[in-house]
Amino acid sequence: MYIAMNRFKVQNGSEADFEAIWKNRDFSLIEMKGFRELHLLRGPVNETQGYTLFASHALWATHDDFVAWTRSENFLAAHRNLDETKVHYLGHPQFEGFSVLEGA
Repeated sequence: MYIAMNRFKVQNGSEADFEAIWKNRDFSLIEMKGFRELHLLRGPVNETQGYTLFASHALWATHDDFVAWTRSENFLAAHRNLDETKVHYLGHPQFEGFSVLEGA
């Protein structure tokens, strides 16, 4: 198993727009070999730095399946026009990938 995570620092006040994008996007992930599940997580609000932390958490059968997704037309379509949204980010998303060593 492989877990692909992205952490997003969304400027306070942009949370509803960010969540709407995720709820209304056509990811086409279900069509991809090895895709298992996707979750969008809402984390704490950082009042001092002015953002809410979000994370996407995707579970894949293998690292190779995930890489194939990132090189697919489905990936390009899912990420097209994201720069044209009303969401304000503090920096770029931070990617973290993990190979599952043990699970229950």
